[in-house]
Amino acid sequence: MADCIFCDIVAGKIPASKVYEDEFALAFMDLSQPERGTGHILVIPKAHVEDIHAIPEVTLGWVHAVAARMAGAVKQALNPDGVLIWQSTGRAAGQVVPHFHVHVMAQWDGDGYELFGGKFPPEADAEKIKEAARKIARHVLAPPHHHMETEGIRPRDN
Repeated sequence: MADCIFCDIVAGKIPASKVYEDEFALAFMDLSQPERGTGHILVIPKAHVEDIHAIPEVTLGWVHAVAARMAGAVKQALNPDGVLIWQSTGRAAGQVVPHFHVHVMAQWDGDGYELFGGKFPPEADAEKIKEAARKIARHVLAPPHHHMETEGIRPRDN
């Protein structure tokens, strides 16, 4: 896609510190890194997909499988206290580049990079939670399990 920095990285037009690459996904170091240790990786599908609403489920699964492997590599290489994995969709949620990506970031106790600034939203009223669950559940689409079966897609053993 024109004017997509991640597509330019995939095409080799912009350099990146690659950690992993296969025919479907690319993992590379983010330019933004925690001070205590440089362990912030972005995992992207090579094909341009703007966000989670547009990504095919098979591609989503592959990108997350790569993210899980990157988390294991970060843990082995840097020995952080934890590994934060997240994905943002839309500018209000923090998505800056409109190309689907998953962040994998090493975390150390007290490093100041806690999710939500170290604060979680307050606990809501139980009835509000139940009503929101009912409202959301009405819009959940069933996963296409039949597609995986007809395509012969099976999880791989490690």
